[in-house]
Amino acid sequence: YISVTGVQTCALPICHAMTSPTSAPMSVGRYLIHRLRQLGLGHVFGIPGDYVLGFMKQVEESPLQLVGTTNELCAGYAADAYARVRGLGALCVTYAVGGLSAANAVACAYAEKSPLVVISGAPGVRERRKRSQVHHMVGAHDAQRRAFEPITAASVIIEDPLTAFREIDRALSTCLARKQPVYIELPRDRVDMTGLENHVSEAETARSDPDELAEAVAEITAMLKAARNPIIIAGIEVHRFGLTGG
Repeated sequence: YISVTGVQTCALPICHAMTSPTSAPMSVGRYLIHRLRQLGLGHVFGIPGDYVLGFMKQVEESPLQLVGTTNELCAGYAADAYARVRGLGALCVTYAVGGLSAANAVACAYAEKSPLVVISGAPGVRERRKRSQVHHMVGAHDAQRRAFEPITAASVIIEDPLTAFREIDRALSTCLARKQPVYIELPRDRVDMTGLENHVSEAETARSDPDELAEAVAEITAMLKAARNPIIIAGIEVHRFGLTGG
């Protein structure tokens, strides 16, 4: 009895897209859109809300098509389905009242190995520094990120221009490598912030360790040779990681 799970890989065109620099200064919001388009995304599902209106305006001005739904949970399930068919999906919501409403769909995508990018607006960094309790806040300013931590493969809050692009690339790379949701939070006063590209390092891509891979293959081969009636149960990861063949 052997259970076969996915292998972490990244196709060369995607890896190249993740690391190729842009030629002009770019805002954080437009950089995220630029990366999503490079990865072949054509649609973003979501519901408007004041904390995410700035980013949604940039999406509307881009080639990406913004698809509205009746509520955030529906948007989450639609983005999950899109990811399963197209290889990458995106959900865009406002803070707390929007993000937490979509958590069930994100958890489903996490359990089912679906590469979903969750983009959430949030109160501005300046508002947080004033320690003001603005609407939709549910405690500390990072409460929503912490809520999404157990159901995402990576969760980041974009605050610093020195690390903004690298953090976006890290989250997207993790989403592609793990085939699971990632959470990117954009404070509303950071959407138009210009990132400093000269501080961006190449996005790390998860790859199999050669020695561990060779050991695993040898062990599986030995088990198959020793078995009289071997049974291989291949999970959904075979589809998610593109291992189904022709």
